[in-house]
Amino acid sequence: MNIKTLFAPADMTQGAPWKSILLFTVPMLIGNVAQQLYSTVDSVVVGKYIGDNALSAVGSSLPILNMLLVLFIGISTGATIMASQFFGSKSRNDLSYTIGNSITVTLIACVALIAVAAPFIRPLLTLLNTPTDPVVAGIEDYTVLDACADYLSISLFGIAGMAFYNILGGIIRGLGDSVSALIYLLVATVINIFLDILFVASFGLGVSGVAWATIIAQLIASFLCLIKIIRMREHFDFALKYMKPVGHYVKTIIRLGLPSGLTQAIFSSAMIIVQSLTNRFGVQFVAANIVIMRVDGFAMMPNFSFGTALTTFAGQNVGAGRYDRVIKGAKQGTLMAVGCSVVLTLAILLFGKPLMSIFTDTEELVEMSYRLMFILAFGYIAMAVTQSLSGIMRGAGDTMTPMWISLVTSVVVRVPLAYIISYLTVSEELPHGIPQCIQISLLVAWVAGALLTTVFYARGKWKTKAIKSN
Repeated sequence: MNIKTLFAPADMTQGAPWKSILLFTVPMLIGNVAQQLYSTVDSVVVGKYIGDNALSAVGSSLPILNMLLVLFIGISTGATIMASQFFGSKSRNDLSYTIGNSITVTLIACVALIAVAAPFIRPLLTLLNTPTDPVVAGIEDYTVLDACADYLSISLFGIAGMAFYNILGGIIRGLGDSVSALIYLLVATVINIFLDILFVASFGLGVSGVAWATIIAQLIASFLCLIKIIRMREHFDFALKYMKPVGHYVKTIIRLGLPSGLTQAIFSSAMIIVQSLTNRFGVQFVAANIVIMRVDGFAMMPNFSFGTALTTFAGQNVGAGRYDRVIKGAKQGTLMAVGCSVVLTLAILLFGKPLMSIFTDTEELVEMSYRLMFILAFGYIAMAVTQSLSGIMRGAGDTMTPMWISLVTSVVVRVPLAYIISYLTVSEELPHGIPQCIQISLLVAWVAGALLTTVFYARGKWKTKAIKSN
């Protein structure tokens, strides 16, 4: 395989399914490691150079930031599915309009989101009982709440970089090229690490410096993705006329992407509601959850990588009418994902404490984080099944089923269960119940999601959802 082939779109309708999936997944997995490094380096720099309270500030902001990004996750999902199916069916005109309209919809969404969300950031943080402890001991007039508000405000006004990287990177991956998106992300990750240290350690910008570093790095990544897309004209046309909104393409992007965006919104809403409960257990427990989330991000990477690979694999093969390959790829891809999760789960159990100590020098915080992470460990195997089979359904054009499953597991299972366990375990020593209620409820939700996803995949309604050309 020469260099030019490595960076070219890949036709996943030919050859052994497992090989196509694996070749696509490996760069995706490396890219997800790089993506996770964004937030991990943020946490390490903040925790080491500012303190545990600053770590809590960044962590408390993440559920809300994820909520702000759900719109773009939806657009990205819709664009990726359309790009993969039209690439598989060799529909050049449809592919051209899909890419152009995706860029236009993203730009409109960025402007609308900034206008709507900006006034509500601080009131929402207050509503969620965000701690008002000082970020730095001795500086009483700058609290965790203030730091959260600053972090989110800066991230919101720089959201275009994050949005366009998600959408343009998704389109490139939908065409079967996971290597180019990886290279651009690695470049941005190096820039982010350098700027994190420069802004926080050298310039003393605190939590705000972390937000600025991420925004600048994401803008660079999105610019590189745009250049790549402009250079891929052998497969589609890139011109202003394709950016003019066309009803069929905009509606299809929204129809396919809205359920995925809502899925992420449901998940983020559940996180926000549970964050309110988490905040009741104090700053140290919040910090422990942030440490867990960082390790969790790495543990989830194979699951998300295989899920994305299977979305592209299913999309291209559905576009080509190769449902036999889709079914075979679903089995092989899920087995590979489960195998990776088993290995990672064992690694977390064996090396959990050294991992936790990367983020903080506080021994008590390390111990607490490890105990809580232990509860979640086996849930990653269940998530391997959920992400793989959901990826197949999405790639085939069925984005509604994964949305409903997410709704049930998050709203019906996770959130009520967390509060019920908290309520049932209240005592004089534990006025808010056991803090482990957060992790127990999440584990149960993951297992329920795997069971439901398997049942609905087996029913096979996803086979009737292919996109029609205009």
